Amino acid sequence: MAAADLLLGEYARTLDERFRLTLPPELVDPLLDAGPKLVLAKERAGCLSLWSASLWKPRLDAAVAVIRSKWDAGLLAQRMPQVQEIGRLLSTRQLGVSLAGRSRLVIPEGFREFLGVEPGGSLMVVGAALCVELWQPAAWAAYVTNEMPGFRQRLDELTA
Repeated sequence: MAAADLLLGEYARTLDERFRLTLPPELVDPLLDAGPKLVLAKERAGCLSLWSASLWKPRLDAAVAVIRSKWDAGLLAQRMPQVQEIGRLLSTRQLGVSLAGRSRLVIPEGFREFLGVEPGGSLMVVGAALCVELWQPAAWAAYVTNEMPGFRQRLDELTA
């Protein structure tokens, strides 16, 4: 994916009986331009995101390195519960995935429940600028309803 490309678009899709989802080429092809390795991440209830590993991994590795260096320096000794919480969430938050033929993604166990879509159910595939998001339709509708009123202000802030 070129730095100037933004992944944009909204597509209704159906999850098949084997928890497979066919992704639109308009969204998945730019992710695959950076290589075949992808990362599926839990974002918020009813939403998963799909990232190019080349974008995801350096950011995650940098954050983990900072935590590790602070831990080694004794700067987080009083924050052990928070470090453990981050470790728990990191343990379950992301998973390396690959696409099968015809740009199909199998939603892994553990991510299915988080997404909240049953086989044969609908979901929304949304371009989120840097990644592709998979939304349970009611969660997507609630998100858009809640966030759309602030759209113009956010756009103005990012383009000022």
